[in-house]
Amino acid sequence: MLEKIFDPDSVAVIGASRTIGKVGRAVLDNLINDYKGEIYPINPVADDILGLRCYPSILEVPQKVDLAVIVVPARFVPDMIDECGRAGVGNVVVISAGFKESGIEGARLERRCAEIAGEYGMRLVGPNCLGIIDPHSGLNASFAASMAKAGNIALMSQSGAICTATLDWADANGIGFSRFVSLGNKVDLSENDFLLDFEGDDKTSVIAAYLEGVKDGPRFMEIARQVSHTKPIIVVKSGRTAVGSRAVSSHTGTLAGSDEAYTAAFLQSGVIRADSIEDMLDYIRAFSNQPIPHGRRIAILTNAGGLGILTADACDMEGLSLASFDESTIQRLRDRLPPAANMYNPVDVLGDATAEMYGYALDVILEDPNVDGVILLTSPQAMTDVKSIADVVVGRSGYLDKPVLCSFVGGCRVREGIRILVDGQVPNYSFPERAVASMRALCNYNDIRNQTYPGSERFDVDERKASSLVKDAVVSSRRVLGLESIDILRSYGIPTVETATARTLKEAVDECEAMGYPVVMKILSPDISHKTDVGGVRLDLKNAGDVERAYHTMMSDVRRYMPDAMVTGVQVQKMLSGGREVIIGMNRDVQFGPLMMFGLGGTYVEILKDVSFAVAPLSRSDAKNMIQSIHTYPLLTGVRGEGSYDIDSIVDVVCRISQMVTDMPHILEFEINPLMVLPEGMGCVAMDLRLTLGEE
Repeated sequence: MLEKIFDPDSVAVIGASRTIGKVGRAVLDNLINDYKGEIYPINPVADDILGLRCYPSILEVPQKVDLAVIVVPARFVPDMIDECGRAGVGNVVVISAGFKESGIEGARLERRCAEIAGEYGMRLVGPNCLGIIDPHSGLNASFAASMAKAGNIALMSQSGAICTATLDWADANGIGFSRFVSLGNKVDLSENDFLLDFEGDDKTSVIAAYLEGVKDGPRFMEIARQVSHTKPIIVVKSGRTAVGSRAVSSHTGTLAGSDEAYTAAFLQSGVIRADSIEDMLDYIRAFSNQPIPHGRRIAILTNAGGLGILTADACDMEGLSLASFDESTIQRLRDRLPPAANMYNPVDVLGDATAEMYGYALDVILEDPNVDGVILLTSPQAMTDVKSIADVVVGRSGYLDKPVLCSFVGGCRVREGIRILVDGQVPNYSFPERAVASMRALCNYNDIRNQTYPGSERFDVDERKASSLVKDAVVSSRRVLGLESIDILRSYGIPTVETATARTLKEAVDECEAMGYPVVMKILSPDISHKTDVGGVRLDLKNAGDVERAYHTMMSDVRRYMPDAMVTGVQVQKMLSGGREVIIGMNRDVQFGPLMMFGLGGTYVEILKDVSFAVAPLSRSDAKNMIQSIHTYPLLTGVRGEGSYDIDSIVDVVCRISQMVTDMPHILEFEINPLMVLPEGMGCVAMDLRLTLGEE
């Protein structure tokens, strides 16, 4: 727990200033305004600041200090941290900038700060941050323009500007916070530490974060899985369009940017991803004061038919279902609503509906056992009493433990009604689509809090043999392996096609004769990633003449397209038919480790880009979710009279590859393309292999 960071008995401001406009003055002003503990300004050239006795060094403060806030130029920060350590300070917030974000020298200073804090066992927030706020303890150790309202939302952000903007937005919308953290450069304390702290904080019900990256991906997933069972975690992750800094050659590497890893990791660890700051703020508004629905069946109540239709469309697109009312609900609505009203979902009480009519309809809908939540819409007609409708909604908020989200659509004429909703802690959204997205987030969290995370699959494999093959390649400086290394797959129990390698045409013919026709011939070259693109694959060869012609034309095509490629021979395989081609790959992500990929295989993977991702190691349910989440999944289950394919065998191969790439960190990229999936009950066969190895 980080209790003494957020609720210290005493705080020192190192770099406190008399000058208005200086950060050291702003921090001191904020502390004086709300904090009830002891405050010690530290400034070697001042006797007192704002009526507080000033000390030249923290070493001269007569009492032990729980928290020190450092606001001095970067070059002095390591010395100040050292003095804090010698003074017995347990926690430090470094607001100062000029560290790794500024270049090599700044990075060196930052490492030194971490080393010193570690030597003394101090916990450090920052550097290069806005500071921290705990409204419940009255602590505002930041240079934010205002104090946050007290509430139940804990927020952490790697951007100080987003912190201040969020505070201002929250103030305007009546939203309160339990804890507020500017993470800065995360030299010590990171999102993982604060997730655990927020989990144990009784005043926190909702966790939100703006992240530009995570410090330890696997640990983040482990902690998030634990915390999300009791408290929702909403994250905005920026940098979605950034590509990996390392050049990649496989299909998997091409398709797997860092954002795919974050999306997969969040999905596998119970984190609700918000696509924008607006979405995050919308979601936390709903989570902070509305109950979690027990299902996805939503009712819509409106005085405008068009708004109701738009909202119904949005619900369908967001994966929510329109509740089917109980017959008694329809009858009760018919008893009181005008004959022209719509009694079914969406319920349209018509443009002249009174607040009383809204209240009656809302009560009836909420009491329906088939309704899990309500989205209430209001359009300001000439006869619409917006304020009274808002009062009615506030009075029924939390009724029967079902969420009610509002969208009072308009401007000046709905302003007072929105103010009433804000004061009454009922979320209102400018447009229905935003209310629907927030309701979806609430519904998703109902699934998350009931989610279980089974352990990854482990198989009895010949890891020693596979590791030996990989290490031999690394020692001999072979970084790219192909079908010649198919024994790696066999070591992990992955079924492979009957294969033979030939260095000459005569050897190729002999191998084909021994194998039996028809066969497939493929070029063998560590320099050629995608064989089809350079004419390096020949299919359905039925006799020796076909093999001879295919050999000569293939070699000619490869020399024309890639004259400098090193060709070591050809590989011949028994040709299979009647199956469906899929791809299974892995790209080792910097933050999260092995990122698995699944999709439709063959030459279509880069065209369709219909792929899914998951972070290994995988459970069987993870593997099934990967397979089922691609848009072309129905092609595997059978369409237009086709039989289904052996999906269970794909699950088995995905899990075996997950184990393999977890066992062997030397593998940076991996790909089976295609994996031929045969009809149900007949298994699958790996037809081609490519993997890239790292340094020893």
